[in-house]
Amino acid sequence: MRKKTRSPPHADNAPAPTRRVRDRIFDVACELFYERGIRAVGVDAIAQAAGTNKMSFYRSFASKDDLVAAYLRANANEYWRWWDDTIAGHAGDPRRQIEALFEAYLSHAEQYCSRGCAIANAAVECPEPDSVVSLIIREHQAETRRRLRALAAAMHARDPDVLGDALMLLIEGGYSTRVAARDAQGPMCAVVAAARALLDAHAPPQRRAQAAAMSGK
Repeated sequence: MRKKTRSPPHADNAPAPTRRVRDRIFDVACELFYERGIRAVGVDAIAQAAGTNKMSFYRSFASKDDLVAAYLRANANEYWRWWDDTIAGHAGDPRRQIEALFEAYLSHAEQYCSRGCAIANAAVECPEPDSVVSLIIREHQAETRRRLRALAAAMHARDPDVLGDALMLLIEGGYSTRVAARDAQGPMCAVVAAARALLDAHAPPQRRAQAAAMSGK
């Protein structure tokens, strides 16, 4: 899922022209990284597309890696805002929250031409385990897993960790198939039904009713 990126915060005492150049470089880089890939886009291409030069680039970002890290952090932050907004209207109903996430996920994929998830793409392009980029990717994946497992536990799933992980695999697989199959009949169109099948298998209605009754005692 392509998330709207936002410029990272700047010091309040930074000169206004510097902020504008930095923001322009950042915005252009976000588009180029997503459309072409991180490895395929160099500093020269970013500076040229932003209407500036390499000197201005390095005044704004210490290195391309720093810019990539800012790009991924902005994507992650926007993703969690989307997540929180999506489930907010279903507080106290974890199953419905999970369904809402998958419904919104499918709606976004159907409406926009997508190259998949920016963070998942970066994980393929930037495999170096000790880099800052890899750390951001691992943190994002760990938080996704934690949140899905927590929702599964809240809905009294038979094995919440297994259900949470299965839902995560469904999300990640959906991103990949969306890149390869963009037509309306692609595998992505089944993602909501697949999620509901997992929820039913791990927490059938009678089990949820029993758990709710036990919780009330």
